[in-house]
Amino acid sequence: SGGYDTDPKDRGRPVVLVAAGLGVPTEIFRKAFSGVTPARGGGGPSPEQARQNKEALMKVLSPYKVTNERLDQVSNYYRYRRDRGELWKTIPAKAEAVVENGVVKRIEVKETGAGYSSPPAATIQGMTATKLAVTLFFDKELKKNGSISKIEVMPDKPQSSEP
Repeated sequence: SGGYDTDPKDRGRPVVLVAAGLGVPTEIFRKAFSGVTPARGGGGPSPEQARQNKEALMKVLSPYKVTNERLDQVSNYYRYRRDRGELWKTIPAKAEAVVENGVVKRIEVKETGAGYSSPPAATIQGMTATKLAVTLFFDKELKKNGSISKIEVMPDKPQSSEP
């Protein structure tokens, strides 16, 4: 469950996904976006404001070989209206636990999903004490970006006998 948390400084934007889709480090996209002036009043930007925003983005991104067309493609793919309760495009992942003698040995990812901006909480029905660690994969291929690369069973911490 979950997996759609964003860094508070990104104000709900899936910056890690957009940056990966563009093939740039997350901090570079944040730097590029810091030059953007948001539209006021919830409406869209004026044509002049949109031009200035695109110029600010491209000034930072073009040295990383990001084209205007690619920026539009990635931005449109992850566009959503939070005020309407929407979320960017996501594909749920599916995995199965391999259990031997009542012990979870490993997790097999059957469908990697996509669109996760943070590791989702993975649980096994009926086995709430089993701790799982989810690792994400970020990629320029948007339908694989933010997918689950692996889920590991975390070993139980040994109980300390110290008082």
